[in-house]
Amino acid sequence: MATTHSPDASLYYVPPSSRWPFFGSIALFTAAVGAGGWLNDTPWGRVVCLFGLALMVGVLFGWFGDVIRESVRGRYNRQVDVSFRMGMIWFIFSEVMFFGAFFGALFYARQLSLPWLGGTGDGMMTNALLWDAFTSAWPSNGPGAVGGAYQTIPAWGLPLVNTLILLTSGVTITLAHHALKAANRRGLLVWLGATVLLGCLFLFFQAEEYIHAYSELNLTMRSGIYGSTFYMLTGFHGLHVTLGTIMLAVIWLRSYRGHFNSDDHFGFEAVAWYWHFVDVVWLILFLFVYVL
Repeated sequence: MATTHSPDASLYYVPPSSRWPFFGSIALFTAAVGAGGWLNDTPWGRVVCLFGLALMVGVLFGWFGDVIRESVRGRYNRQVDVSFRMGMIWFIFSEVMFFGAFFGALFYARQLSLPWLGGTGDGMMTNALLWDAFTSAWPSNGPGAVGGAYQTIPAWGLPLVNTLILLTSGVTITLAHHALKAANRRGLLVWLGATVLLGCLFLFFQAEEYIHAYSELNLTMRSGIYGSTFYMLTGFHGLHVTLGTIMLAVIWLRSYRGHFNSDDHFGFEAVAWYWHFVDVVWLILFLFVYVL
């Protein structure tokens, strides 16, 4: 949204009734029912789930399209701009809590569960009676060796390359922002386009990493607590990079069409905030999942 401000800053724009929340609830319900059926191996589950997800994508296109049209027609003022910013701040805060829960699970498994199983502290009798041959160490697939033997992915290979890619993308999105504020449209499109390409490159290398892990290292989601936390953290981060790349591509198209100017460009800023958040999460993930 470009948040082009209306002349009367004292009026808060109230949009008309929208059909999108109704259709969105139907889409989510359909996808959830389909997912439940898919997990229970029903013949219709997969089709229904994919139909619900496709319907949800259509709802998002329509809903965001309405917001963009309201913005470019100048219906938003400073108060609406503030509400958008507060909404984005709280959304990113919820994402911080989302990943915080997963990093908390990783901490619990590494620092508490494994030492207990290995006989540390209150887990002494558990180890002596049930798992006397188990010595706690990370990475681990537990005393039951769930999933069999596996190898981990070296931090200084593709993970390091992806770290450098994301750090570079943080620079390019910042350069694009400076170009926008300087009314340099060409610079905006070049640097923003470079950020989109770097996001795609990150996803390509992560897919390569997953293929290598599954086919050659026997590191799968069934590889005990290490495999589950590894794919949970890297997988959800990859999903966020995918969403962020799509958002950047949309913003590039909007920039190409001249939806933003040097003063009013919150749609760009919101995506930039989100992308920097994705960068920071990856740095923490790289440190605690790959390096340590």
